[in-house]
Order: sequence, then C-alpha cells, then structure tokens
Amino acid sequence: MAWTWRYEDVQGQPVDGPHEAFSSQSDAESWLGQTWRDLLADGVVTASLVEEDRVEYRMSLLPREQ
Repeated sequence: MAWTWRYEDVQGQPVDGPHEAFSSQSDAESWLGQTWRDLLADGVVTASLVEEDRVEYRMSLLPREQ
C-alpha cells in the first residue's frame, strides 16, 4: 500500500506538488510536517492524505488564528 498527498489551493482546486509515495502513514505525516511551510508558500492550503484511492483525511496548512 502506498500513502501519498494531494494538494488544493484556497479555492479547493488541485495544485501540483511533490509526488512522494510512502510505505506508511507515519512516514507520510512526518514528511508533511517537514515540508508544509514550503507547500504553503507554493499556494497549497489543504493537503489530503491518500492510501491507494481512499482519502484518510484532509487538513488545512494555514496557521490557526490566535
């Protein structure tokens, strides 16, 4: 099974981004934790973790308002 990320912009439209494949959910999440700032700078505001064709979850990359 491969874990990958899909990316969306602020309008919910797909955004091209790194097409990394990971052998575990943990590896995929660690990678995103290290690269989310770069993705955000490239216009990605939402990332969806996908296992094969199933979306595990979606998350915003925008900082929470304080």
